[in-house]
Formats: sequence, C-alpha cells, structure tokens
Amino acid sequence: MKLAEMNYRIAVTGAAGLVGQNLIPRLKAGGFSGIVAIDKHPTNTAVLRRLHPDIQIIQADLASDDGWQEAVAACDVVIVCHAQIGGLDPEAFQRNNVTATERLLEVVRAAPGRPRLVHLSSSVVESAAVDWYTQTKEKQEQLVVGSGLPHVVLRPTLMFGWFDRKHLGWLARFMRRTPIFPVPGSGRYLRQPLYAGDFCDIILSCVQAKPNNAVYNISGQEKIHYLDLIRETRRAVGARAVIMRIPYFAFWLLLWTYGLFDRNPPFTTKQLKALVTPDIFEVIDWPGIFGVTPTPLRTALEQTFQNPEYSKIELDF
Repeated sequence: MKLAEMNYRIAVTGAAGLVGQNLIPRLKAGGFSGIVAIDKHPTNTAVLRRLHPDIQIIQADLASDDGWQEAVAACDVVIVCHAQIGGLDPEAFQRNNVTATERLLEVVRAAPGRPRLVHLSSSVVESAAVDWYTQTKEKQEQLVVGSGLPHVVLRPTLMFGWFDRKHLGWLARFMRRTPIFPVPGSGRYLRQPLYAGDFCDIILSCVQAKPNNAVYNISGQEKIHYLDLIRETRRAVGARAVIMRIPYFAFWLLLWTYGLFDRNPPFTTKQLKALVTPDIFEVIDWPGIFGVTPTPLRTALEQTFQNPEYSKIELDF
C-alpha cells in the first residue's frame, strides 16, 4: 500500500524554492493531500499559495519564528529542502543552513510519532570547493545524520527545472535579453546537471520506502562541458545571443563589481570559483535503486523552458 493511500502527512521545508516548487505538484499528482509547505520568502511563498491553494502553507523563518512546530510535529515525513545557496553574507548561510536545521530537528525529535527525514544535502560536501555554502551544507548534513532520527540523505549535483531562479534559469533569462552571452575562460569544465523532475521522483521514492539511514550521491547521468550546456540551453530557450568566451579574471571582475551594488546577486565570485573547480561526482545507479527513469538532458531542458504552465514563472532572489 502506498503512503498516499494511508493519508500520510508530509512537511516540506524551503517549499517555495526550486525543489519545493517542483516537488509539490508531483506529490499532489501522486495522491498526497496532507502537505505542509513552509518557507520564509514572502514573494515566493505567495506564488506557491497561488498555485496550490489546497494545501497548508506556512510563511515562517525556521531559524527564529514560531507557529510552524505543531504542524511539523504532526507529520509522518519531513522533507528538508531549506538552504541558503548564494549571497554575500556569511551569517545568512549559518542561519539558514545550520540554525534553522537545528531548530527543525529539535521539533522532529520531540514529536510523538518521530517523523522520518528525507534530507536534501548537496554534492558540494564532496567538492574541492571551499566556501560558505559548502561549509554550512556539510554541517547541515552532519546534523541530520547525527540526529538519531530515521533518515535518507540525497546529495544532488547542480539542478535545473521549473522555477529555477539561479543557475540555468537565470542564465536562460539573461540570454533572452542580451545579444552577447559571456562564458568564463574556455568553458571546458565538466558539469553533471540534474533535472529537478527526476530528482523529485527520487524523493517520492524515498517517501514511499522505509528509510535506511543511507547517503546517496545523486548526479546527473550525462556529463557535459559548461560551454555545451549553455549552447543546449540556448537552443531550448530559442535565444539568439552570441556566446562569447572571456578571460576568467575579466568575468570575476564583472561579478565583483555587480556585487558592490547588489547584496544578493544571482551569481557571485565564490560561485564562479566553484564553477571552474574540476569536480567529477560519483554516478550511482539511482534509476535502478529508486525505480526512476532518467530524462535525457535535451528533453529535460525542453520540458524546463517550454512548459506552458510553469516555465514563465520567475521566483525572486
């Protein structure tokens, strides 16, 4: 019997972000109705509420606000999606990735039914990059693994899909608006992009399975150079921007200058360094483990940027 048939209640933190916005339609399509969605971003939470008026949505900052604890404690599964991904304030990474998780785990541990966790970590915990995101995501994963709660940990690589406000989503919007699209350096650094639709199907599989306290590296099945990924994105978007490679330092200087005027830029110099860091992540047989058929990269990009219902919706930073 599937959990959906058993009326399981599922809490999703960071629900108004990329994964949450992709996951909730799939949870509903799978028959789950007892969904509690929590996010602190007012604009993006409003988008979520408009799209899904039939679920319980709580706007709250897990790091400080109250009023969400009772709803989470009553759930059977908690999907931990909240994370600070970018920005220039180190305290924001500590607050959103560590403090918020500590408070969440306190509530889950004290809940009578001891909800089980599906934690969305990141491939960066095994990356050669060193930055605020990497350091705090490592700590966040350690908190979940050491919580004593039944859990499964998923470490996705760079993701794209509907509602992508950073990464490929932002780049796609940029290339629609500019005649020239800059690429740092040679552009010949391998990426393993993961389609959010496939990743959400993996999460659904974890919701419906007994947790085994295991950690899984979830990488995109196809390796592609960043330059070629940008070309494929341009094709899927239908943009006409000319792709131009520029020296790394010039690109860094542009980002640094942009950061002087925007305290929460879509792309930072630290993320640029991570982009060009030579990382190749383990590719496991997640199609076989979780029973999910991977979507070919070209098809996934088309589904992302050509969907009539979701592809035009832009989330705030």
